[in-house]
Amino acid sequence: MFYLETHPWKGSSMTQQQRLALDELLRHGPLDVGGDVAEQRAIFHGMIASTPLPEDVTARPDELGGVPVVVVETPDLDPSRVILYFHGGAYALGSAPDSVGLASDIARRVRARAISVDYRLAPEDPFPAAVDDAVAAYRALLGQGVPAARIAFVGESAGGGLVAAVLVALKDSALPQPASAAVFSPWADLTVSGTSISSKEKLDPALTPEALRTRARDYLGHHDPAAPLASPIYADLSGLPPLLIQVGSHEILLDDAIRLTARAASDDVPVELQVWPEVPHVFQSFAAILDDADQALNAAAAFIRHNWRD
Repeated sequence: MFYLETHPWKGSSMTQQQRLALDELLRHGPLDVGGDVAEQRAIFHGMIASTPLPEDVTARPDELGGVPVVVVETPDLDPSRVILYFHGGAYALGSAPDSVGLASDIARRVRARAISVDYRLAPEDPFPAAVDDAVAAYRALLGQGVPAARIAFVGESAGGGLVAAVLVALKDSALPQPASAAVFSPWADLTVSGTSISSKEKLDPALTPEALRTRARDYLGHHDPAAPLASPIYADLSGLPPLLIQVGSHEILLDDAIRLTARAASDDVPVELQVWPEVPHVFQSFAAILDDADQALNAAAAFIRHNWRD
C-alpha cells in the first residue's frame, strides 16, 4: 500500500502568522548546521535547553547494549510499549538528552515509553558507528524481553534517515522488525542530489546544501555516499514494517522524503507520505507555537497506535 497525503491548505490568518513567525525565528537563529562542530553543538544544546520540559516528564540516563540512552516517561503510559527514538543533527550535532522534548511529546500522544538513543557522532565516530549503535540498542531492548511487536521507531532529520538505514540493517541481520516506523524530514540521501536541494534552497530557513555536504563528508569519511546504510533511498527496502514519512514543503530535504517513499512503495512496503504546506524542516518540534506541528504529531501518534502488532 502506498498512501500520499498532501495536507489541505488552511488559510486562516492565524495559521499563516504562525508559519511566518517560525520562518523568521529560524532564519535569524544562531544555529549553523555546517559550522564548527564544537560551537554548533553548544548552540544547539542551548537552544533546546531554553525551552523547559513539562513538569510531568521524567528523563533518566540508562544504557542498552553498551550504548547510552535516555528513558523518557510521561503519565498514564503503557510501559510494555516502547518508542525507540533517534535524534537529528546531521550526524554531528544533537544528543539523546537534547531530544527529550520532542520524544516526550510523541510518547505522551502514543502513551508509551520513549527511549532516545545517544548514538556516536561524526567526525569523531564516522559511519557506520551510528548504525551500529542503533542496532546494538535495539538488540538489547529485545533481549530485555520487549517484543518487536510493541516497539516503534521514530526519528527526525538525520535520525529519520538513520531509522530507515537501521531497518535495513536489521533485515540483513535477520532480526525482527519493529511494529512500525515514523520519520520526520528524513535525510535519506547523503549524496545531497535531490531536486529540492536547489529548488527549495531560498524557501528553507534552517538548512543549506553546503551545510549538508559538509556534514556528509564528516560522517562518511572514505565511504560511498550512496551506500545503502548511509543513504537508504538506494537500499532494498523490501520487508520493512509500515512506514510514515512527514515532511514540510519549505525544506531542501523534501525530495529525500519523496524518493524514500517511492523506494519503499516500489519495494512493497506499506508507506504513507504526508507533505505539510509552507512549513520547515522538522516543524513537528514547534507544536507549542504551530498548529500544523500539533496536527502532524497527532497523525504520527495515530499511525503508531494503529500499527502495534499485539
